[in-house]
Amino acid sequence: MQQTIFITGASSGLGKATAKLFQSRGWKVIATMRNPEKAAELSTLEHVTLLPLDVTNVSQIQSTVNAATAQGVDVVFNNAGYGLIGPLEALSDEQIVRQLTTNLLGVIRVTQAFIPYFREKKKGLFISTTSIGGLIAFPFGSTYHATKWALEGWSESMAFELNSFGVNIKTVSPGGIETDFAGRSLDLTSSAAYDPMIQAMMNGFGAMMQTASTAKQIAEVVYEAATDGKNKLRYVAGEDAKALYAQRLEQGDETFRAWLGKQFLHH
Repeated sequence: MQQTIFITGASSGLGKATAKLFQSRGWKVIATMRNPEKAAELSTLEHVTLLPLDVTNVSQIQSTVNAATAQGVDVVFNNAGYGLIGPLEALSDEQIVRQLTTNLLGVIRVTQAFIPYFREKKKGLFISTTSIGGLIAFPFGSTYHATKWALEGWSESMAFELNSFGVNIKTVSPGGIETDFAGRSLDLTSSAAYDPMIQAMMNGFGAMMQTASTAKQIAEVVYEAATDGKNKLRYVAGEDAKALYAQRLEQGDETFRAWLGKQFLHH
């Protein structure tokens, strides 16, 4: 029986890599993005349907989910998101609201729209892209981390209410990915007082990206989460993310934070 995955933020990066991987393994894919006409490569693949979805648009979420469930959906991959980086003092209220609305409310609203359908079927799986930044925090990512830590806690709570209906929820927490996240999916703001620290942090990230995973490697972890049948909440994805998370658990929060500050603020 052919299974179907519904993917948000599928136009590039991890979303696109996941769409291609699942398609290559015989799945049907419903790939959603703000501008489907830009996804020329995906549109040529067999068993891939493109639908428009801006996860900040509440009425469009409902209409797109209705269109998807009419075709049948087994897995929902909440992947749409971007990174807002910069000192809080320098961020506009509009930037903060957009980050929360996209990364956090987008996932909550898309999930909420699918729940009745999965509950009736008594099966289904939600997977959300969080980040190693949902388990540890880097300098100048406060609002981004607010969304990703929120998603980790939200998913942990959601598992209790969904599991009783045979529905599951999981998070995939990648470290660095060699995509255009740093260009297309990054909103970087600064102000003079913070510039030296921002520069040090960007250098730290540059060093970290030496060990980044490919989008396909992370897509493999999404595939594992979708197919392993395990009632497991968290999938830390990428060698860099695994090493950092293990280090935090081993050292404890305060020792780890002191180390991280040295890496990213005093480069």
